[in-house]
Amino acid sequence: MSTHDFRELIEKNKTQFYDDLAKIIAIPSVKEKPELGAPYGIQNKKVLEKIIEIAESYGFQAQLVDNALAYIQVGSAEDYIGIIGHLDVVAAGGKWTYPPFKLTQANGKLYGRGILDNKGPIFSCLYGLKLLSEQGYRLNKTLRIIFGTDEESGSSDINCYLESEKAPTFAFTPDCKYPVVYGERGIINVEMISILPPESLARISEIEGEQARSFVPDMLTCSLEGEMLSVRGKRAPSNAPELGENAITLLAEKIKNHTEDSVLKAYFTGLYDALHEKHHGEGMEMAWQDEMSGKLSMTPYLLEKTTTGFKLGLSIRYPVSYTEAQILAGLEKVANQAEIPTKVALIRSLPSLLVDKNRLEIKQLTKAYGDVTGLDSTPVTTTGATYARFLPETVAFGPSFPGQKGIAHNVDEYMDEEDLLLNMEIYMNAILNLCE
Repeated sequence: MSTHDFRELIEKNKTQFYDDLAKIIAIPSVKEKPELGAPYGIQNKKVLEKIIEIAESYGFQAQLVDNALAYIQVGSAEDYIGIIGHLDVVAAGGKWTYPPFKLTQANGKLYGRGILDNKGPIFSCLYGLKLLSEQGYRLNKTLRIIFGTDEESGSSDINCYLESEKAPTFAFTPDCKYPVVYGERGIINVEMISILPPESLARISEIEGEQARSFVPDMLTCSLEGEMLSVRGKRAPSNAPELGENAITLLAEKIKNHTEDSVLKAYFTGLYDALHEKHHGEGMEMAWQDEMSGKLSMTPYLLEKTTTGFKLGLSIRYPVSYTEAQILAGLEKVANQAEIPTKVALIRSLPSLLVDKNRLEIKQLTKAYGDVTGLDSTPVTTTGATYARFLPETVAFGPSFPGQKGIAHNVDEYMDEEDLLLNMEIYMNAILNLCE
C-alpha cells in the first residue's frame, strides 16, 4: 500500500464536484408515504434517479434495486468491496440562515441539508472514484458504491438490498466519524408511561413543540391551570445531548415550580431531578461505562400528555460490554421506585456492534486516514447508529474529524469546504488500499 497525494487533482476538479453535488442537495429527500414505484416517497425515488444519471455521465454502470437503493460497480467479480451511504435526510426544521435545499458556499463552509449527513460524503466517494478512473488507476477487486434512502428512518432499505444482492466481503460507510469505527454502542428507545389521576391531568394542557428521537427538543409550551408556560433550549443530536439544552427538563422545572397540585409536582420534580443535565444515567443510578466505548448516554426526546397520564421518551446508547437486558432492568427498577405508577415500554432496539479492529481491511482504512491527515488513526467506537449494524462486514469511516460533533441534524447543517475535499482524498486512498 502506498499513499497518493491527490490534493492538486481534487482542487482542479472541485467546481464540477460542487455543481453535481448541488443537484443532489437540491432534492428534498425526506421520507414520505410510499407510492407505486417509490417505497420511501417520490423525492427519495427522484434522488436515486439523479445519482444514477450523474454516475452514468461519469461512465459508470448503475443499477436500481427495488426502487429503494442504487449502486454503481467497477469490476465484474461476484465478491466485492462496498462503500455504502445514504441520500435520504431528516426534515429541515427550524430557521435556516441559508436555504436548506440549496448548496451554499459561505465563509469557507458548504451549507445544505445532507452536506454532512450524508450526501456530501457518499458523493465524494463517487466523485473520487471518477477521478481515479480518469487518471488510469485500475482496481484489482470489484467495487460497489451503494446509495440508500432509508437510513434516517430505520434502514429497512438494507433488507431490500440483501433480498436480491450478495453482501459485500467488506464495506465502509462514510456516515460517522474518523478514525475507523470498529464498535457502535447498543441503542434502545423506551417510553416511560406514567398514570396520573384525571383531576391532576385536567390542570395541564397537551405539550406543544417539535419532538423526535433524533434530536434534543429546543422549544416547548403548555398551559398550566390557565397560565401559558414556554421554554427555549438548544437543539442538538440525541447522541450528543451535552451539546444542547433540553426543553423537556426545562419545562419540567417550570411546571414543578408553578403548580400546587401534589401529583403534578411529584411527577415533574422526579423527571427534572433524574434527567436535567444528567446525560449519562447518573440520575437513575445507571452511570455505566466501559473502557472500549465510554459512558452510557441517556436523552429525553419526547414528553407527551396522554388520556391517562404522561409518556416520556428516552433514547439510550449503552456501552458495548453491557446488554439490553441490563439496561431494561435498570429502567424497571427506576419505574418500580417512582412515586407515580410507571411502566417501561421498549420501542426500538439496536444491539451493539463490535468488529475485530485487527482485520486487514481496517488496517488499510487506518493507513489511508493516518497517511493523509497525519492524525492519530487508532480505531474508535461511537454512540451513533449507521448502516454498519445492518449490512454484514461493515464499519463506519468518516466524515467528521475528531472534535467535530453535533452538526448533522441541526439547522444550517454544514461542512468546512477543506474538510469535504480532505474526505475525498482519504476515500480515494482508501479505495486503492482496499482494492490493491
